[in-house]
Amino acid sequence: MVITWIVISVLTGAVGFAIGWLLRQRIGQKKLARASEMAQHLIENAKAEGENFKKERLLEVKEEVFQMKQEVEREAKTRLSEVQRLEKQLSDRELNLDRKVDILNKKEKDLNLLNESLRSKETLLNKKDTELEQLIHEENQRLERISGLTTEEAKNIQMQNMLEKAKQEAAHEIYEVREQAKQTAIREAREIVTQALQRCSINHVVETTVSLVTLPDDEMKGRIIGREGRNIRAFESATGIEVLIDDTPQTVVLSGFDPVRREIARQALEKLIYDGRIHPGRIEELVEKTRDEINTRITDLGEQALHDIGVHGVHVELARLLGKQHFRTTYGQNLLQHSQEVALLSGGMATQLGLDMTSAKRAGILHDIGKAAEDYGDAPFYEIGVELAKKFGENEIVQNTIACQSQNNNVNIISPISVLVQVADAISVSRPGAQKEMLDNYLKRMTSIESIASSYSGVVKAYALQAGRELRVIVEHTTVDEVKSQVLADDIAKRIREEIGYPGQVKVTVLREYRSIDYAK
Repeated sequence: MVITWIVISVLTGAVGFAIGWLLRQRIGQKKLARASEMAQHLIENAKAEGENFKKERLLEVKEEVFQMKQEVEREAKTRLSEVQRLEKQLSDRELNLDRKVDILNKKEKDLNLLNESLRSKETLLNKKDTELEQLIHEENQRLERISGLTTEEAKNIQMQNMLEKAKQEAAHEIYEVREQAKQTAIREAREIVTQALQRCSINHVVETTVSLVTLPDDEMKGRIIGREGRNIRAFESATGIEVLIDDTPQTVVLSGFDPVRREIARQALEKLIYDGRIHPGRIEELVEKTRDEINTRITDLGEQALHDIGVHGVHVELARLLGKQHFRTTYGQNLLQHSQEVALLSGGMATQLGLDMTSAKRAGILHDIGKAAEDYGDAPFYEIGVELAKKFGENEIVQNTIACQSQNNNVNIISPISVLVQVADAISVSRPGAQKEMLDNYLKRMTSIESIASSYSGVVKAYALQAGRELRVIVEHTTVDEVKSQVLADDIAKRIREEIGYPGQVKVTVLREYRSIDYAK
């Protein structure tokens, strides 16, 4: 029984093994079939992708080839155009060279003809020289026979004559050189003075010995006089200026020869009129206050004048005296402005001559310092000026310049600057418009000078410049040519010289203007 079960178990195991083997075989075949199908599918996919990749690569290669071809064609075109340009340049150069060669050949031919002509002329000249020498020799022999002199004796006589002629010509040349040098020196001196004048610009004011004060109404005259005249007496006593009240409407005249006192009186009276409280106490108070203000202003004016012309380190007392010059006149000019003008002129001329401009300006601004120093005695102003310059530390050039203001010719001049200041002073006081000339007369002379020029035919405009020192005449170029312009300048100068009174000289300049105008549109 046991064996039976064993046999049955063995058979059952064998049958199970066989069945399992069969099942594994069938499963393996299926897997193998699926793997084959998958492999086939992968191969087909790979082939398809390979074809696609091949086509893509082929297209890329074709595109690259096309781009390279395009680039090569462009480069070829560029090089071709460059070659054509170079060929054109070479052709042009060759054409120019051919043209130049033709020109050179023509010039060479002309030169050869000229050389032949020169050689023929040279031959002819040599022949004529030989003939001339023969004639001279024969003429010398004939002259020797006639004069009875040898050739050497004739040469000596001729040499003496030539020496005498050379001496005369040399003397004449020396005279001309001297005259030319003199004229050049005069012209350069005038140029120096003219440039100095053009750089100097000073406004000149003519002062008088009276000042006018305008009143708001005529009733103010009674208040200025005061009860029994006490106000006017107090005012005259405090200022030292005479008050003149007449029938002139709304005007009071202040009279006095001291311009500083007159200015103090004028300002004090104007303050009294504005304040309205006019009585002796108030008068004395305002006069004293105004005097202090004027004294301060005097110093400021002097320092400002020194600053304007660039002079520094001047003592404050000298600056104060310069400020007082503002209220004084000389030859109808404001004395301070005259001193500034002299300083500027001196500095300008010193610059042109290579001298010290600062020293010239310093001497020029202080040359009349003694004229404002009435508190320092009754000596001549130049002596007072020299003492003040010594006292307040000015150098010897300034002292010598002030001393040269004296009419005494015995003053020893130690520097050219002293001479320059004298020249500048003379220019300032002799300019057109100075020497107490009235403004109306001055303007009348300017108008007359311009009218003389305008009266000629062809004159368009005439302008008197530089205070009448120069007249510029503008003429029509179609009417007045170059020759007529010179004649016109001479005629105008002659009429001015005969009809107009003026100091110095008047330069007449005739200008011919021609303009060509067009427009770009």
